[in-house]
Amino acid sequence: MSKPIVPVILSGGSGQRLWPLSREMYPKQLINILSDRSLLQETAVRLSGPGFAPPMIVCNDSHRFIVAEQLREAGVQPGPIVLEPCRRNTAPAAALAALILLNQDPDAVMLLAPSDHAIGNAEAFAAAVATGLGAAAQGKLVTFGVVPDHPATGYGYIQKGDAIDGAEGCFAINSFTEKPDAATAEQYISQGDFFWNGGIFLFSAATFIRTLEALRPDMVAACRKAVEGASADLDFFRPNEAAFEACPSESIDVAVMERTPDGAVVPVDMDWHDVGSWSALWSISEKDDDGNVLIGDVIAHDAKGSYLRSDGPLLTAVGVENMVIVATGDAVLVGDRGASEEIRSLVETLKQKGRTEYSSHPRVYRPWGWFQTLDHGDRYQVKHLMVKPGQKISLQSHAHRAEHWTVVAGTARVTRGDETITLDIDQSTYIPLGTKHRLENPGKEALSVIEVQSGSYLGEDDIVRFEDSYGRG
Repeated sequence: MSKPIVPVILSGGSGQRLWPLSREMYPKQLINILSDRSLLQETAVRLSGPGFAPPMIVCNDSHRFIVAEQLREAGVQPGPIVLEPCRRNTAPAAALAALILLNQDPDAVMLLAPSDHAIGNAEAFAAAVATGLGAAAQGKLVTFGVVPDHPATGYGYIQKGDAIDGAEGCFAINSFTEKPDAATAEQYISQGDFFWNGGIFLFSAATFIRTLEALRPDMVAACRKAVEGASADLDFFRPNEAAFEACPSESIDVAVMERTPDGAVVPVDMDWHDVGSWSALWSISEKDDDGNVLIGDVIAHDAKGSYLRSDGPLLTAVGVENMVIVATGDAVLVGDRGASEEIRSLVETLKQKGRTEYSSHPRVYRPWGWFQTLDHGDRYQVKHLMVKPGQKISLQSHAHRAEHWTVVAGTARVTRGDETITLDIDQSTYIPLGTKHRLENPGKEALSVIEVQSGSYLGEDDIVRFEDSYGRG
């Protein structure tokens, strides 16, 4: 097993408990939450370099261009980017990855890792992975037990058993335990042989498929059909949608690790955190003398133990304690710092009420850049468009709206009907209703355009694409 390990990074979550920062169309793993890189970028960089093959990414179809661009920005050349047709939890995602790898290399070894975890001690993590290879070489399914520093009730626990012969630092698994109550967590900590379940796994692709086939043959059969019926889309791998939709949804813990006799655990103290809630984010962020996390344009008086963040307007707080107050461009959350599950319920309420804030930010990302709605009313809408250097929107037309474009930064090449024109700063053009058009950035700097739409219908679905560089219909 001296060949490079293939990291398989799972990036399919929606991060509802970190709303309004995290949205369905731009979830937490794609956001710069803890540093100037997103959680996905931090994970990809951590799993790059000597000993690792290019990472495989398993992600949501709607995030594909953002994922590809973020990896490019981080300097990570990925392997396949696998687009899940629908969410089916971690076991089917791992099965897809393993089957794809087996088609390339029957001896492939994979490291399955979520994209939304923070690891402060990357060296300790790398050493634990190297240790785990000894057990994986014996056909074990290895997980990494995080050394707990407090009796957490929000994580599952793994109890280690006897040492595994010939695999120093690796132990059999005595038991998996779901999230315990406070008293049970205290007992686990005092025993010293319980570890947090970090949800990171190491095994050969063949071992995983063989084990899953014995435990959940229906899951393997569905994933095998999905891979056999897959198609290529630019740099993306698309499993067959109908086959994958028929696959049962189950976590790798429940489907495999809690049932197999071949599980192994490597204990590791790596400053690990699951960035899954505002409380968790508060606990690992830098705080002031009063225990407050202050991010963005925030002024606080007589505040204690609170997470206060603004990605938009000035946020002021007086006399609050153990609170989360988060302001974005279109929403404000005020709540108790520990109310993570209630936030998930709140997001579901927004969805049921038909509110778009559960799904997307005011700034919507596209493969060519992004657009942000600045104002809207009866028969009009104003947007700010940013087109990246060398990129262009699709050649398209609209049945219900006309558009006015004014360049405020950069240079634009505009296709309008049968003509092509170049616009510089402060120049503008008019796109009549029904006219084929395209906006392109031929320069080396970002292109910014203010777009004024007018018409009887201004929805994003009023678009007919005639040509698109990104394969969209």
